[in-house]
Amino acid sequence: MEVAVRVVQAACTLCQRVQSSLLLPASASASGSVHSKIDRSPVTVADWGVQAIVSWLLSDCFQDENISIIAEEDDETLSSSDGAALLESVVAAVNGCLIEAPKYGLRFPEKELKAHDILQAIRRCSSIGGPKGRFWVLDPVDGTLGFVRGDQYAVALALIEDGEVVLGVLGCPNYPMKKEWLNYHQRYYRLMSKVSPPTSGSWHKGCVMYAHRGCGQAWMQPLVHDFGKLDWRNSREVRVSTVSDPISATFCEPVEKANTSHSFTAGLAHSVGLRKQPLRVYSMVKYAAIARGDVEIFMKFARAGYKEKIWDHAAGVVIIREAGGVITDAGGRPLDFSRGVFLEGLDRGIIACSGPLLHHRIVGAVDASWNSSTL
Repeated sequence: MEVAVRVVQAACTLCQRVQSSLLLPASASASGSVHSKIDRSPVTVADWGVQAIVSWLLSDCFQDENISIIAEEDDETLSSSDGAALLESVVAAVNGCLIEAPKYGLRFPEKELKAHDILQAIRRCSSIGGPKGRFWVLDPVDGTLGFVRGDQYAVALALIEDGEVVLGVLGCPNYPMKKEWLNYHQRYYRLMSKVSPPTSGSWHKGCVMYAHRGCGQAWMQPLVHDFGKLDWRNSREVRVSTVSDPISATFCEPVEKANTSHSFTAGLAHSVGLRKQPLRVYSMVKYAAIARGDVEIFMKFARAGYKEKIWDHAAGVVIIREAGGVITDAGGRPLDFSRGVFLEGLDRGIIACSGPLLHHRIVGAVDASWNSSTL
């Protein structure tokens, strides 16, 4: 877990630099360009750069060139005849981050990585998972749409052994320490921070959250990028909220309607007595919010035919559980990470709650209203 935290810290630094470039005028930075995948979802230098960094660092730390990793991106675009300039940007971003590896307690390469080293590191992330063995699961930039819009996103790394998630790390560079700011777009937060700057040296934004199975605890620490060095004494324990009354509970859901049914979750919220407006957040920051006690419920019910991928959930699941929360599919069954890249056998949707009482009510409400839904 210590290695995983250090690696995610390094990855967050790369992401912060690339996101900053995205917020500059279009002509100011080539590395900030956004590209589209076949499914029209966005992908950036940060997605490929983080995948290359995590792959290289894990391989180096464990002295295993054949380390098993499942990750979201491939090298097809970078390897194409049109991808030379993009690949050059990825190489520069990776080397610019790796040279600072000692800040995170990691070793930097003896010489700069070349394009073929970057492509090899990305290709290494080609495991198919399954019920046996050990493999890492990475979402290099979870919530890329939020990332390119200057809002919330996460770097998510988990370790799975024999189909069970045994540790998870979530890097959330834009997560505000005051939960009230989660209601605002990150650009507004940046603007207000310029008007009224936070106290110098204060921990006001960004964290890496982590937990391992069976410890009964989850922790978060500030970003090395902001504080200059990794100091484990800065870690704090996080715990889910003690709120169990639906009237006082807050629920969160994905921002994009394509990722969930807002109308169905609104109906569920009303039926169980939730009165607060939903908090719509990009990425697995939603899982971090539950683990930290900032919200009590997360619900997601995707369109028919959509299959959830394990990298979108693995890290967050173990963190919520160890922080005292409950997460299952809509039928109350644990999420199954033993069947490859997808969460096969998922019953209707995903429900995460701060405690069993709220969880039981949500599951019951789904059963009562599902047949009348259009999902």
